[in-house]
Amino acid sequence: MEPPAAGPLFAEFPDVSDAEWRRVAEEALEGAPFEKKLVTRTPEGIDLQPIYSRTAEASWDPPASGGELPPFLRGAERRGPRPSAWLICQAIPGETPAAFNAALRDALDRGQNAVVLTEAQGWTRDSELATALAEVDLTAVPLIAHVRSEGSAFARALFAWATSAGVSARALHGGILSDPLSSWVQHGGLSRAWEHCLDEMADVTQQVARRGSPLRTIGVDGAIWTDAGANAVQELAFALATAVEYSRALAARGVNHDAAAARTLFTFGLGSHFFMQVAKLRAARLLWARAMEAAGGSEQAQRLVCHGRTTLWNKSALDPHVNLLRTTAESFAGVMGGVAGLQIAPFDCCSERSGPLAERLARNLPIILAEECQLARVADPAGGSWFVETLTRELATKAWTLFQEIEALGGMAAALRLGHPQAVILQNATGQIEAVESRREGLIGVNLHPNLREQVSAHPRRSAPRPAAPVAPITPVAPRRRAEPFEELRRRLAVFTDRTGQRPTVFLAKLGPRKQHAARAEFSAAFFAAGGFEVPVSAACDAVPAAVAAARAAHASIVVICSTDDTHPQIVPAFARAVKSAHPAPLIVLAGWPATPELQAQFRTAGVDEFIHLRANCAHLLAGFMDRLGF
Repeated sequence: MEPPAAGPLFAEFPDVSDAEWRRVAEEALEGAPFEKKLVTRTPEGIDLQPIYSRTAEASWDPPASGGELPPFLRGAERRGPRPSAWLICQAIPGETPAAFNAALRDALDRGQNAVVLTEAQGWTRDSELATALAEVDLTAVPLIAHVRSEGSAFARALFAWATSAGVSARALHGGILSDPLSSWVQHGGLSRAWEHCLDEMADVTQQVARRGSPLRTIGVDGAIWTDAGANAVQELAFALATAVEYSRALAARGVNHDAAAARTLFTFGLGSHFFMQVAKLRAARLLWARAMEAAGGSEQAQRLVCHGRTTLWNKSALDPHVNLLRTTAESFAGVMGGVAGLQIAPFDCCSERSGPLAERLARNLPIILAEECQLARVADPAGGSWFVETLTRELATKAWTLFQEIEALGGMAAALRLGHPQAVILQNATGQIEAVESRREGLIGVNLHPNLREQVSAHPRRSAPRPAAPVAPITPVAPRRRAEPFEELRRRLAVFTDRTGQRPTVFLAKLGPRKQHAARAEFSAAFFAAGGFEVPVSAACDAVPAAVAAARAAHASIVVICSTDDTHPQIVPAFARAVKSAHPAPLIVLAGWPATPELQAQFRTAGVDEFIHLRANCAHLLAGFMDRLGF
């Protein structure tokens, strides 16, 4: 068998222009609008096209480059395979130094390759830190301590521990990450004056530099905005504004832009839109390079190093194993986007405390991506994709515009005092939550295909108390989850079921042949299942009297009329009056939205309590039904 002739792949196929492709696509749509059917509008205000071609390259500015050239779009590493895989930066449980040390050593034995200290674990007493780090070789694994706004005391304790352990400061790597703006926006205030926090950051940075340590000292946590409901553009703009605020403040305190950039570590949230997350991480490099170039920073200062943290925004306490699928896609996006470290949420992250299995699976996921998928062997695997490259530049352009708005307000600190970023996030988050509440967007196991046999706790998860923050109060930004409205509904239903010993049921009154009732019966069953209601399978009825008898025999809390708009005027009034005459009378719901206010009023007068339809807010209506039923 002769080898194929050399030449371009698929050369036997003729070239097709964008115009020709669109003409054929529009013919296939048979009159349906192209933009409505094939173009997707994202929360970032970007129109995702159904296909991207070589013509997109004309809009790429600056051109794609390797890692060794600004703007470092394809990563801060040199071109070619990455020298090492990413860090596994799982948070380690433990409220005491001893408990933390035990959990840490177990995690390191099982594949973790970084030591992570949360803000609450920032122990500064020599004895506490010595206990927390006992038998841990910090020359082999990096230490990443999130100290937020009080880094000097931790840095002194760490270097004192290193001296007593015989470890050179030059051998310590990772970061003592001060990030007062993140602490400020999360807690609504600071424990000390803002200027003092900046003095602390400069002190830690200079202290580490004097000791010759490569530790990074400036944290920029963009993931807090994703957790609060930000879209990709907003997270990029606010993270960039935060980093520029720090760089500018440090320059005024004797730490130039190059020195500050070398000590900065970004953390970005990893969300559910795979390609958007890949493009976001690549766009961050464009933005940082542009900002540092404008500030007079060197090429080295323009290299952005970032970690990725899977977001809480789309995680659910309902059917929690689905979170494994979400974090897998998010972690994959982080790797494709070029993160240097990954922190993956355990699948039971919405419960009081994660179990050992969930922690193990979260830790193993990045190991699988590195060792079995071999993704660390590829530099910028998404680079060159017309879709990803175009999306990267669209994100960067929009984020730069929003960043300039923040700068026009006086910078990130001034904008936070005015409440501008908080208001922007709230508007976006509210819209995204409403899309889930109305089931325009689905969350598997929550408002789509819920598992009604799972045991739902009748008690909500308690939020951790916020630390006292007496200085400089601002509007805080708290983590949110899109699943929470339906989790609350399921909790309410669990309370009712525990009290009565039975789950409330919904009877579907299917009138007429299958083609007349099937679509709305399926819609109604899914609608009420999202709230945890039992919807037993019921037979169709040919006439109203038979449907009334079946509804009365079901003894259901809610009866839903499932038919068509054309038949509603004939069947709804008679059915509703007959069913309402029973005692106790169930709630009567019509699947569909009557075309005129007069028809709506007529149906309500006959006994219809509510209407459910595609444009309805499912969560709000279900909460209203529960209120009427007394639970």
